[in-house]
Amino acid sequence: MLKIEYNRDGLTEELHTGVWVLAKPIRGFNSDNDETPYHLRSCAKPLQATLLIDNKIDMTPEELALCCGSHAGEDCHIKVATKLLKKFKLNEKMLKCGIHAPLSKGMQNIMIIRGDAPNQLHNNCSGKHIAFLTLCQKNGWDMESYEEPTHPLQLAVKEKINKLCNVTKDYPITTDGCGVPIFSMPLKNMAEGFINLLNYPQILNAIKANPYIFGGEGRTDTEIIQKTENLIAKVGAGGLCVVLNVKEMNAFAVKIHDASTEARRFALFEIINRLGWGEIKYDNRIKTIAGKTVGQVIVSL
Repeated sequence: MLKIEYNRDGLTEELHTGVWVLAKPIRGFNSDNDETPYHLRSCAKPLQATLLIDNKIDMTPEELALCCGSHAGEDCHIKVATKLLKKFKLNEKMLKCGIHAPLSKGMQNIMIIRGDAPNQLHNNCSGKHIAFLTLCQKNGWDMESYEEPTHPLQLAVKEKINKLCNVTKDYPITTDGCGVPIFSMPLKNMAEGFINLLNYPQILNAIKANPYIFGGEGRTDTEIIQKTENLIAKVGAGGLCVVLNVKEMNAFAVKIHDASTEARRFALFEIINRLGWGEIKYDNRIKTIAGKTVGQVIVSL
């Protein structure tokens, strides 16, 4: 059981709990034996993107990274998304992901100054939705209803994810925030799915070469990729993240019960460091506004 404790001058002020599971056991490390299913959320994106490779969709590494990630909606992301739309003769109005402000706080401020309003491309899932449309285009599937659970695209996505993640039974299915079906499974299956991405070096190389396009400002997965040599990470809503060690051919998945993204970040860095998968320096001190240290964040595995 994961515990992330915010200890302020000897008293626990916050306590976040969670679970973490290694796909392949490592001597000296006891991850949780948790068979609870959790919705994959955006951790599914690199798995969904394997269909682009299977269908031989023509994408540059930069474009592929955008389709695999949850981007922050910055100008660099909008530029790649716009190029993709033009390349495949698509229109942003065709995207069913909805509209939200960029995840990047810096970009939100820039847009306020410019007087710009967000559109579908600012949605962190727009790359995935463009990918979905290209798959429909390639296979002659209806492009108006691609988000429906019974659509051939979504049936293909389900089959592919179940195969990659070694899922052999039915778990609950919901609708993700961006409007498409999303599947659930135990954390171990998620981690196994990421290990099977080793069969898709195009995807792993694209993400590793373009970590900022994959995520962006304030994105923990981008930070992990940039600060390590062999790791690919993908965060998901609800306190999820999966981390793949390409060299060790192993992966772990994390779920923070209350979905705290800050607690997740501390947990991920601590697990990576203790496994010896990297040396990520991070500040776990709790400080006053003036900078005086009054406590620390403690991660227990």
